[in-house]
Amino acid sequence: MRWGDRRETLGAALWVDFSSKMKSAIRERRRFLTGLAGSLAILPLARPLASSLMELSTTLAKENPVRWPILSGSPVLDSLRPVIENSREVRTNVEKIVEVSGWMGYEELPLPEFTLPFGVGGGDAKEAIDFILVANSIDTAFTDFSTHEKFQVDFAGQHWSDSDAEFACLKRALDTGKPILDGKYLAKISHTELDNIFAGNMKMPMLDEKLAVLHQVGAVLAEKYDGRFHKFVQGCSPRLYDDGNGLIERMVKEFPRFNDVSEFEGHEIKFYKLAQLGVWMLYSTLHKTGKFRLDDPEKMTAFADYIVPVGLRLLGITSYSLELENTINAHQLIPRDSRREIEIRTHCLYATALLAEEVNKLRGPKEQVIIPQIDARLWTHYHTTSWPHHLTQTIMY
Repeated sequence: MRWGDRRETLGAALWVDFSSKMKSAIRERRRFLTGLAGSLAILPLARPLASSLMELSTTLAKENPVRWPILSGSPVLDSLRPVIENSREVRTNVEKIVEVSGWMGYEELPLPEFTLPFGVGGGDAKEAIDFILVANSIDTAFTDFSTHEKFQVDFAGQHWSDSDAEFACLKRALDTGKPILDGKYLAKISHTELDNIFAGNMKMPMLDEKLAVLHQVGAVLAEKYDGRFHKFVQGCSPRLYDDGNGLIERMVKEFPRFNDVSEFEGHEIKFYKLAQLGVWMLYSTLHKTGKFRLDDPEKMTAFADYIVPVGLRLLGITSYSLELENTINAHQLIPRDSRREIEIRTHCLYATALLAEEVNKLRGPKEQVIIPQIDARLWTHYHTTSWPHHLTQTIMY
């Protein structure tokens, strides 16, 4: 029986404790049985062993409920509990989170500056907002699903990979006069034009899907916001969630491509990866200048993608069943909205929330971090790793 079958009764935080005690109990029984002569002596002891292990499982489950992050008011995090409590193939090791926080808590963990290396906007906050959100709308899938090669490009004297390469290509297009920030242009951009914009080491993965997204987003911008994302942002509350008028709430409602949700056993699980990431980029780039206001950044979660789960996996914070591990290592596709994909993404959000809490326990009041800073720490260190990540063909991340 794989560990995931038992985890349904133990919960995410219990497996390590249970497994350790179970192995100890088995070792003690084996030592005792080894001293007995004949197989007939073993049979009467099999039932007591099973019974004692089941009693241990029940006791641990009662004494150690699933630990839940303190963060409240995030519809994303609040939606995850059904998955965490019923996962079969992914688990989060809370003890490992405490161990990792013991050294990560003393790192700088700064707010990243996503666009400053390209000089986007040149001080023009409106152009910066337009650029970030256009780029964010197609910030998905940069690994070729057949060759497993990453999309890369050389620009401004540097070599860029993954989403950094996408940003570089868009900046290159902007520098050559292409109106890529205008919704009217995006709504009608051709396949050939987009292919040329993303000239790199290979054909941009999921180019057709990215083209469809730009057509959809461009049409909404052209119809409602004079073609510009900054006018959409100006019309929203300076909060993520604000009775339907918050930035995230408006994005997932008005732009279907941002409505990143999955159904799990009758529950709607919210991820909102790109919607949150876009706002985070705006905040981390512009808030110090006073040109972008966000009153509740602490309600953001991590951004459940391909890369952050790899970082968590390599640090030992998350573990996968042998079957899932083999599937990922063999580069087999994991379908969008499948149980496996949902579990991987959910534990990414859950584990990073707990890691942020543990890190903050070691830091002073002025050094507290929010979850996206933990996300940035993991993404920047692992987004070019050769360790295989799960492969899912989706426009959501």
